Amino acid sequence: MNFENMFIMQGMLFALMLIGLLLKRTGLITDGNRGLLSGLVVNVTLPCSIIKSFEMEFDMEILRSCLAILLVALAIQVGAYILSLVLYPGLEPRHKKVLQYATICSNAGILGNPIAEGIYGALGLLYASIYLIPQRIFMWSLGLTYFTECPDKKTLAKRVATHPCIIAAVVGLILMISQRKLPPVVNDTVLSLANANTAVSMLFIGSVLAGVPFKSLWNKLTVYYGVIRLFFIPFLVWAGCSLFHLDPTVLGVSVVLAGMPAASTTAILADRYDCDAVFSAKCVVSTTLLSMITVPLWCLFLG
Repeated sequence: MNFENMFIMQGMLFALMLIGLLLKRTGLITDGNRGLLSGLVVNVTLPCSIIKSFEMEFDMEILRSCLAILLVALAIQVGAYILSLVLYPGLEPRHKKVLQYATICSNAGILGNPIAEGIYGALGLLYASIYLIPQRIFMWSLGLTYFTECPDKKTLAKRVATHPCIIAAVVGLILMISQRKLPPVVNDTVLSLANANTAVSMLFIGSVLAGVPFKSLWNKLTVYYGVIRLFFIPFLVWAGCSLFHLDPTVLGVSVVLAGMPAASTTAILADRYDCDAVFSAKCVVSTTLLSMITVPLWCLFLG
């Protein structure tokens, strides 16, 4: 079992966060211009990344062979949405919104593909790509409603539907199903911006954490969320897949990706929509640190 890809990805994320922290402490990133980073991610680099993430070969044969993982991933997202509604009673809204979003959205989009490929080979990479489709749809539809407040449902639906990330997800789905390609100039432009998304996102998170003591990453709420994100959800996935005697590779990919840490977009959206950016960054960093232990443990448990 090869964990090299996972540790390389984790190390890269922390290196980028450290650079963001240093940029904040040296004054290149300030409280006044930090919002430009979150705006750049939400409106430019992230939509481009979403479009490119749907770029895969897609035909009926692949659909049939991946139907199981697609149904499992859809069930996981529905289950995670239900959990997000019941697991955080009594919390103040700014923390509850962050935890609800982070429950349905993991960092499987960044870490999942290389880890699945490193452990399960080409078939694992294919399954991971299919697994991520329902999550991307949920995180840019229901996920946005946690942060977007409007006076009525019609206004909320309009605001969500016109969000750059929703538009990008629709474009990506259309391109994937139709198997059409963007014009070369547009494609290269979108690819260049998409490649910058992870770097800008992690620089932002690092800048948020500047001045936050390392010990403060761990409190009752972040530990509680970490248990849910890294243990409880993948355990439920393992139990459900085992109950239905699914293919071992389908089960393994589903459990490993369900046990990924909080999505980096959690902190970006929290800052963009005036939630607690520091708390959300703590959730991202603390679960990413813990995942360096829990993901290998899940892999060993799965055999």
